[in-house]
Amino acid sequence: MWFYGEQPITLDGKGRLALPSRFRGVIAEVCDNQLVLTYNPYESHCLFLYPRFKWEEVRDQVMALSTAHPDNRWMQRLLVGSATPVEPDKQGRFLLPQQLREAAELDKRVVVMGMGERFEIWNEQVYNERKREQMARQAERIQQAAAASEEPSEQLQHLSL
Repeated sequence: MWFYGEQPITLDGKGRLALPSRFRGVIAEVCDNQLVLTYNPYESHCLFLYPRFKWEEVRDQVMALSTAHPDNRWMQRLLVGSATPVEPDKQGRFLLPQQLREAAELDKRVVVMGMGERFEIWNEQVYNERKREQMARQAERIQQAAAASEEPSEQLQHLSL
């Protein structure tokens, strides 16, 4: 199971998100509509949405981190302590809890992105700004490397698009 693609969506007045129709059948089949919503500890203005079975793998990895380090404790708080089970209704809608919406600054317009085995839910304006910035940075790096006759990184050398 791989989720991919980005879809702009409008949250309804109650703060519910309707999953894109192309994902609904797969979610119902693969995880019986059992999803888990939590913070994205790496990006502001974004939440993670996992199928429950995948979430349980992530949860176990996070909880295995040593609590002796403060960064690990915060990772556990953000991912596990704030996780919320959600189950889409027959129209594919589920409520984004207010505290998660506020923390990610999700308003009316969001972007749902399939990211392999999970989804990201972004504030649409922030996502579009960051995407433009990243695309410009990437193009600039490629041009600079070409001008300097530098080889791309080891990973990029083996990437075939």
